[in-house]
Amino acid sequence: MTRGRLTAAAGTLAALTLLAGSAAAFPRHEPQPPPSGPLRLVSFDTCAEALTRLRAATSASVGPWGFQPGWRTGMTPGGLAGRAMVPKTADGARAAAGAAAEHSGTNNHEPGADEPDLVKTDGRRIVTVTGGVLRVVDAVTRRATGQLDLTGDGGRFGWSPDSLLLHGDRALVLVRSATVRPAVEPSGSRRAADVPAGSRLLLVDLAGRPTLTGTYRSDGSLLDARLTGPTARVVVRSQPRLVFPDLGEDATDAQRLAANRAVIARAGLDAWLPTYERTEDGRDDAGQVGCDRLSATADSTGTAVLTVLSFDLATGRLGDGDPVSVAGDADTVYGTAGSLYLAGQQQRPGQLRPRGRLGPSDDTTTVIHQFDTGAPGRPRYLASGAVPGTLINQYALSEWQGHLRVATTSSSDRRGARPATESAVYVLTRRDGALARTGTVGGLGRDEQIHSVRYLGPTGYVVTFRRTDPLYSLDLTDPAAPRVTGELKITGYSAYLHPAGEGRLIGVGQEADADGRVQGLQVSLFDVADPARPTRLAQYQLPKAGSTAEFDPHAFLHDPRTGLVAIPVHDGSLLLLRATGGTVTRVGAVAHPGRAPVARSVLVGGTLWTVSDAGLRASDPSGGTTLAWLPAT
Repeated sequence: MTRGRLTAAAGTLAALTLLAGSAAAFPRHEPQPPPSGPLRLVSFDTCAEALTRLRAATSASVGPWGFQPGWRTGMTPGGLAGRAMVPKTADGARAAAGAAAEHSGTNNHEPGADEPDLVKTDGRRIVTVTGGVLRVVDAVTRRATGQLDLTGDGGRFGWSPDSLLLHGDRALVLVRSATVRPAVEPSGSRRAADVPAGSRLLLVDLAGRPTLTGTYRSDGSLLDARLTGPTARVVVRSQPRLVFPDLGEDATDAQRLAANRAVIARAGLDAWLPTYERTEDGRDDAGQVGCDRLSATADSTGTAVLTVLSFDLATGRLGDGDPVSVAGDADTVYGTAGSLYLAGQQQRPGQLRPRGRLGPSDDTTTVIHQFDTGAPGRPRYLASGAVPGTLINQYALSEWQGHLRVATTSSSDRRGARPATESAVYVLTRRDGALARTGTVGGLGRDEQIHSVRYLGPTGYVVTFRRTDPLYSLDLTDPAAPRVTGELKITGYSAYLHPAGEGRLIGVGQEADADGRVQGLQVSLFDVADPARPTRLAQYQLPKAGSTAEFDPHAFLHDPRTGLVAIPVHDGSLLLLRATGGTVTRVGAVAHPGRAPVARSVLVGGTLWTVSDAGLRASDPSGGTTLAWLPAT
């Protein structure tokens, strides 16, 4: 295997300075207040400077038992979002075979920023990745045309692919880390924590028989990805490779802390810099992100590094990913056609969340980094900012007319009582390399938490819940003066909101009794044409049931032409509803053999395709009648 170190011309991220009064590069171990002003990324003049700052930040963040909170559990990908029907297109080389049928696409949050999912279609073929196998189906003939086992040679790769991006004849398959190293090493040394062993990207050529043309392995866990044009940008989160000693049960916390800091003080820069391995054109290669590609924020804890990789799928090659890394943390990725945002929670160093606390704590801040992805290639850092509280998912973020809207829930401790919570929407504007707060509307859902958010242009909708569901409508036209215009209080809540035409919203969530106890699945149709008086026109309930669409919007399908709503439900079937006029009615269901759970549905040329580990089913969307069944083989 040949080894190389990734390097780049100096200044890939411009050297930035902190605002006056914020000169400290990293916080000390003593508790610090959350950032009150704009944040900026700071690049390093030398590798020695990078090592010094990373050691200081990591030492300030470590405790007697490692890094808390979140070190052992890691981070999970943020939520996803909004499906639209795609018009017919012609595809040069395939035009002779006939134009693509009108088809639904992935339920993306923003147009122009495609999100990875386990099924993709271009109107001619349907590409799925389930059970570790990539399958291609001809949507016209309803026949399988190829498949590729991506676990490879009886588990050669040892991974289970779970999503893909599609551009032309190439699919980029994403493999999230599933292997965890043991916390105790054979030598007796205790690893800092159980950490993912890495993630993989697999490039597949679909021009003929599906063929694996390249693999890319990162030592970090894959957060999420976005495809803008032919460029796929993949966000990976890695942790420092540190092994802390096990001092035994008799050691004091002070001794453990001192030993852990000694390990950090001896660690070289390689402990923090992300690494990669790739196979392409029959050659193996390995490397590491250069320190000239690494930047940090003033409040970086040193416990995680975020790396944005860029791959041009039009070239048919992966390359080295042209990485850009930030010594910071994130659990949410939000993308538009021109921007990529990385957002994550930041707590005061050394502070642990009280046992049993599931909601946001009063010392939690959400830090956001913005990158320019409007041009092909490596993204360009633009700005950073911070707001109080926590995000529920990527739908809490929205870029509109040069402003970023952010919805969060914050809490404050009340001695001997449940923490007091309330939510707010902040409007941030990029100024001089910082995301500065322009306006705020607060006081939403006191003693409740956000369950869903949706922004439609100058209007925002926020659902909070504890016992009842206030659906707030917000006027965000003036970024300096956002305001609440209306409120609807009903039982239950909507966990996902979807636009359903002018003045209409569809909500998927749970009904609840007057005490807030959930009763089962609820699909609601809201009239929001009058921002002062949002109303619910109709609802469909399925007692003691739930849907993956409540927490994974990719599972939600809506056809605005017919009003069809398709969502997987608890028994493994796909529930078919019709939301038209002022009604929501059941029209049928689709089930797969062996009660295999239906995970996704897409519309291609008037045919409803459903996907499960058992295979693909083509059905009539008007009622669910089976047209074809293609079993997984």
